[in-house]
Amino acid sequence: MSVTRRSVLSLFAAAPLLAACGVGGSSSGSGSGERKKVRIAYQSFADSTLLVKDQRTLEKALPGHDITWTSFDSGASINTAFLGGAIDLAVIGSSPAAAALCPPLSIPYQVIELLNVIGDSEALVVRNASGITDIKGLVGRKVAAPFSSTAHYSLLAALQQAGVDPASVTLVDLEPQNIQAAWQRGDIDGAYVWTPALSVLQKDGKTLTDSAKLAAAGKPTLTFTVARKEFIDGNAEVVDKWLAATDAAIKQIKSDPKPVAEAVARQIGASVEDALSQLKQNIYLDHAEQRTPEYFGTPEAPGKLADQLLSAAQFLKEQKKVDTVPDLATFRAALRVPRG
Repeated sequence: MSVTRRSVLSLFAAAPLLAACGVGGSSSGSGSGERKKVRIAYQSFADSTLLVKDQRTLEKALPGHDITWTSFDSGASINTAFLGGAIDLAVIGSSPAAAALCPPLSIPYQVIELLNVIGDSEALVVRNASGITDIKGLVGRKVAAPFSSTAHYSLLAALQQAGVDPASVTLVDLEPQNIQAAWQRGDIDGAYVWTPALSVLQKDGKTLTDSAKLAAAGKPTLTFTVARKEFIDGNAEVVDKWLAATDAAIKQIKSDPKPVAEAVARQIGASVEDALSQLKQNIYLDHAEQRTPEYFGTPEAPGKLADQLLSAAQFLKEQKKVDTVPDLATFRAALRVPRG
């Protein structure tokens, strides 16, 4: 099942009934012999977590737990689900994660690992029929992105870099599958989105910039695993098994990517060749590499990751996407350095 922001709100409306049926609420079993529940939010793009899902690695490592995987279309939907207490652990981009740590959301979750540094798997594309040749040509046009996502952050950064006032562009908030439909109908002139929707748009579109180029210009975006602080404190074994599984998957992407691509292809309905191409579009760092000064660092010597989240939040504040920005200490407290 794929969950959008609208369907998340519908889920909340049904919360009393779901609670009566044992859905949602605490992830830890309270009765004698009751199985613990782990509710994972993921997104259908090529990454290491899809290997973990496909191979049922977590289910095998935690036989006494019920693992539920739910597909979400964007980080904004995931944040909404966290606010409703509907999920425990999630795959989410750095921009929605930064927004989540700022008022008014102030979601009590922690970043427990860096899944990838986003490269050209996210890009700004315009329809060939639009006649647009550069970012300045977006003035007066309709451009879509999932709001509060890494793609939205990158779109705003690209406009700023080109000296284009976002108010001069009609920005449309659409989830990836709706972007694809709007593109095919000719309702939009361009979009900033990620694979696999991006690959479809690029077949009859022109790429103006991508997240790898923006990262090189000082506006990096990343993909994280985040988890509720309460869940981390009460489920150390689950967190450790998750981190062991994802670290192994990240290492396999770098050493033997084809089996990972085969798993990804099964999960997202792509060809193995497409999945392999998508995997190559990002940068993967195992947990040892994530503990370098450029990223998490160590508890004794924090790295630059908190500063990057703070910078993203400040940018979002400038764009009026968050109300206020906490201090650096708040972002550092939200980072849990992966061990092992």
